[in-house]
Amino acid sequence: MSERPVLEARGVDAGYQRRRRHPATTVLRDVDLVARPGELVAVVGPNGAGKSTLLRTLVGAQAPLSGRVLLDGADLASLSPRQRARRLAVMLTEPVDVGLMTVESVVALGRLPYRSWLGTKTGDDQSAVDRALADAGVGRLRGRMLSDLSDGERQRVMLARALAQEPAVLVLDEPTAFLDVARRIELAAVLARLTATTGAAIILSTHDLGFALRRADQVWLVGGGSAVTASAPEDLAYGGAIADCFAGENMAFDDAAATVVVADTATPGATARVEAAGRVRQWAEHAVRRAGWAPSEDSATVVRVEPGNPCRWWVDGVAGVGFGALVAHLRESQAVPSMNHVGEL
Repeated sequence: MSERPVLEARGVDAGYQRRRRHPATTVLRDVDLVARPGELVAVVGPNGAGKSTLLRTLVGAQAPLSGRVLLDGADLASLSPRQRARRLAVMLTEPVDVGLMTVESVVALGRLPYRSWLGTKTGDDQSAVDRALADAGVGRLRGRMLSDLSDGERQRVMLARALAQEPAVLVLDEPTAFLDVARRIELAAVLARLTATTGAAIILSTHDLGFALRRADQVWLVGGGSAVTASAPEDLAYGGAIADCFAGENMAFDDAAATVVVADTATPGATARVEAAGRVRQWAEHAVRRAGWAPSEDSATVVRVEPGNPCRWWVDGVAGVGFGALVAHLRESQAVPSMNHVGEL
């Protein structure tokens, strides 16, 4: 990709200093990162690894302990707050209390960096607000009070406020943290689309590893000591960096699922050959693993499953209905503890 970077970290040490005249604590060392126009960048890593420290340093909320952060080629530290706000928008996890304001008024706050000291509103401001409302999918809410909205709607409105700044870089810290599953998927889809429609570089920290690996152009992996590793998601997964970063007791990286799962804990010798097709086979093997068995084509124990809702199954002459009953039967036959299961983190 040949486009000029809009945000760069060059040899950055990131950390904090709790008290004056005390030594600084370095969390991340010698960080080199590049974000280009139209890229979706996911920042992932275990809790406490330094994701928020990295983002705060990149947006100028705290100064780097060493090195430089460049915004459109200019040192971030040399730019005034107004200059920064015209090129860089930030959306934090914490809800913002804006009082009794309509959605349109909240989104219009994103135009403050462009207004004169008199605060005069222009036609360009209104066009930017209208475009931001549409891009974030909240145009129908423009006359509603922000306090009357759901969490998902409110998060979309705050996204629209950030878009109204017309930023070259949009940075979001855990934007889906307090949303339900449906709203998380909705917002993630919007963010992926906005990189194409706005041309902005969108950088977000997330615990949704599956989203990061499937949708991000780059993943910035924060972990493994004080390092940050940046690459395409496929390279990080294939090369083992993801697995190493999230390694832990009873955890494993599942290539097929593109996420970290609870590791299989099958009882030695407890294997089963699953006879089924398509989605039925997929979920039958899931049930076999959850029961503490390992699917194997060489096993003498055959689990035959036929489609239906619920499905019907047969195991060594025993018949049953539903995957739950299959799991219960397999556990009883091998006395496998019920805590042995596979699940997405």
